[in-house]
Amino acid sequence: MPEKTLNVLNLPNTLTIARILMVPFFIAALLYRYNQYALALFIAASLTDILDGVVARMSNQKTRFGEVLDPIADKLLMMSSFVIFAILGWVPLWLSITVLSRDIIVMTGTVILYLSTGMLVVQVTRTGKLTIALQVALLAYILIRVNYLGDAGSPMFFYLLVLISTAASGVQYIMKGLKLAGDN
Repeated sequence: MPEKTLNVLNLPNTLTIARILMVPFFIAALLYRYNQYALALFIAASLTDILDGVVARMSNQKTRFGEVLDPIADKLLMMSSFVIFAILGWVPLWLSITVLSRDIIVMTGTVILYLSTGMLVVQVTRTGKLTIALQVALLAYILIRVNYLGDAGSPMFFYLLVLISTAASGVQYIMKGLKLAGDN
């Protein structure tokens, strides 16, 4: 195998690819109401997200491929979760719309920035990390409730935290993107 291929297929990137491959099974488990499998897949996907970053930093296996692929894997899991959870009535539609809109705006901005400047900037901010953490926590909370209490509940305070964090990080990414575009 060529050296470049070996660099791309390191453990962190393999974990990220595994996370992407879990998404269709997670969606199917939710839609067919195999909620225990959905919870197990969500936990496994979340753990691979943590592990890929830790392993990449600790073993100095960071790659440009991984820097681009990891946020895509995150978006696939988060966006599909919020869509399906809204369809199932587990999260309010307004929250799913906010999460999806923010991610679509950020991804579109990234593509526009790349096409107009040639720069592919994938830098997660602290607010962005907090947002992902809150979104994951909310989704996990709901999946646990559904599995052990039989309903998703209606944690309005949690919804509002995710809403505020999602909106704040979206604005932060837009401002950052506009600055980068203006500097070029």
